[in-house]
Formats: sequence, C-alpha cells, structure tokens
Amino acid sequence: LVFKSNVNIHLEDGAILNFSSNQEDYLPAVITRWEGTELFNYSPLIYAYHVQNIALTGKGTINGNGSKKFSAWADNQNIDKEILRRMGRENLPIYRRIFGEGFRLRPGFIEPYGCVNVRIEGITIKDSPFWVIHPIFCNNVIVRDVTVDSHNRNNDGCDPESCSNVLIEGCTFSTGDDAIAIKSGRDNDAWRIGQPTENVVIRNCTFWSKINGVCIGSEISGGIRNIYMHDCTAPNSVMRLFFVKTNHRRGGFIENVYMKNVKAGTAQRVLEIDTEVLYQWKDLVPTYEERITRIDGIYMDKVTCESADAIYELKGDAKLPVKNVTIKKVNNVENVVEKNVTYDRKGK
Repeated sequence: LVFKSNVNIHLEDGAILNFSSNQEDYLPAVITRWEGTELFNYSPLIYAYHVQNIALTGKGTINGNGSKKFSAWADNQNIDKEILRRMGRENLPIYRRIFGEGFRLRPGFIEPYGCVNVRIEGITIKDSPFWVIHPIFCNNVIVRDVTVDSHNRNNDGCDPESCSNVLIEGCTFSTGDDAIAIKSGRDNDAWRIGQPTENVVIRNCTFWSKINGVCIGSEISGGIRNIYMHDCTAPNSVMRLFFVKTNHRRGGFIENVYMKNVKAGTAQRVLEIDTEVLYQWKDLVPTYEERITRIDGIYMDKVTCESADAIYELKGDAKLPVKNVTIKKVNNVENVVEKNVTYDRKGK
C-alpha cells in the first residue's frame, strides 16, 4: 500500500486490512533505512515516499501477518545484516545497496519516508514483521490514539528516525520490544546526512512493552534533542522505563530530554544511560574510529515506581562525561541499589 499526497485511508470500526505474507508482494525494492543504514529493501507494508498531507485513520484493524513468515527471518539475517553494515561503513553509494529478493532483511510495517504532515490515528495494528510505525526524515508527524498489539522480535511500537516535530499521544503499546525508540540513523550514513530527531512530545501513553518503555538509541548518529515525555504509565513490568543507549562508534549527541509525571509497576531501572552498549557491534567492527556521543541534559521528575532494582544506572565515559542529569521526586521505589556512583559535587 503506497500513499500519494493528500490521501486519507480511513478504516471504519470492525474493518480489517490484512497484508500478505508473500515477500514477492513487496517488490520492487524501495529506498529505506534498515536499523539506521540506508538501502533498497522490500517495501514496507504501508509506504510513502516524499509526499505530503497523508493520514491513516479510523477504528479499524491492520494485520501485518508478520508471524506467518517474516518474523522467522530474524534467525537467518546476520549475514545479510553484516553485508549492509559493511556497505555503510565503506560509504558504498545507496543505489548499489540492493537487497530485497534473495535476502532476509524484514520489511517494516508503516513507513513514511521524507514526508510532511503525517497523521496516524485511532487504528489498531497487529502482528508486524519488524518495526511497527517508523517515520524517516519526516516533518510534522502525529501518532494519536493508536493501539499496537504486536509481539514478534524487534517489534518496537513507534520509531521516529531523523524526524522533526513529532507528537505521540494517547497510544497503547503492547510490543515485543521497546514501546517507543527514538533514532536518527547509524554511523556513516547519519554523519553524512546530519539530520537529527528533534522536538518530540510523548504524552498520555501506556506501555506494556516486553523490553523498554521509551528508548533513545542506539542508532543516534545524527543526533537527538528536545524530547519531552509526560503523563505516561507502564502498569506492568519493563526492563527500563527510560533508556539512553549508545557506544563508541555511534557519535552524534543527545540533549534536552525530559520525563515527568510517569507511573510504573516494576522495572530493573527507572533511568539508565549506557554509553558503551557492547552487544551486536564490537565483534563485527574489530577496528573503528572512536566517536563518543555527547549527552547533556537528562531530566526526570515526579516518577512513581512500585519496585525497581535501581532508580538509575549511569554509565558515562571519562573522555566525554554525561552532563546535567537531574533526578527528583521519585517515589515508592523498593530494592534501590547504588554502585560505583561518582560525580563532581560542584556540578561540573
């Protein structure tokens, strides 16, 4: 399903839009990003390319049928993923990064690319092959009153990537991965383009995610700034309520991130910042140019959590320390553990 400009696809209550599980139905390959690296891949199930004024609305249901075939591709994607990663590191022109037929990189579900004025409202989304709502290079995006019920691997609920002016409100995310993951591209491609994700408001959402509530990263090489989450809940259990992750390859920056008036059930960490996430990258990149992410301005205020192993775990880097982290009015937390916490009492 490919959008043109000035189109609203409206699904009435009770309507079900089912998508094929046959990969040939998503050819020819289209330009996209796959985990932050640019390529031509299988088309997302719902795709838009450089159009404006588009909407997907109503009370109906969209079923991606990802568990029928595409989800299993995750078991066989490592070789294809490393081919793509290498193309990115070597700055191979995008027109030569042709995947799709014969490869096993799963397509995304809803993916507007380079669009202006995007609205996704009211619908229920089920059984995604990969990331669920994934706007790339978009400006003015509203995701409102959407229910995501999708539990396959890497089923992030909403991943705005290199987007500006994004509102995510009133949504319920029941997902196999992060509820919301904010991104801006991976390594060379993102450094070359230099488009951050900025001005994102997340409010009145409910997270039933398997992994994290709101995550920033790890594909943040284009930079991320001005993120404000408030009045959200995670009633059950999450690994981290709020997670900022990067590593020494990513570069970029993260600044001005706010979390306020949030309630959670149980969490391993209420807030975690990790500047050296090791998994899934160092073994594949034995030599690399070190680019440490600048992190400045993380604020957490008025958070209630029934139980957590730790309120916060902050793992910065001595070469470029994390700056200006404020944590106040965190209530009703049990089993609090603090280890190896060091800081400059002058606040420098």
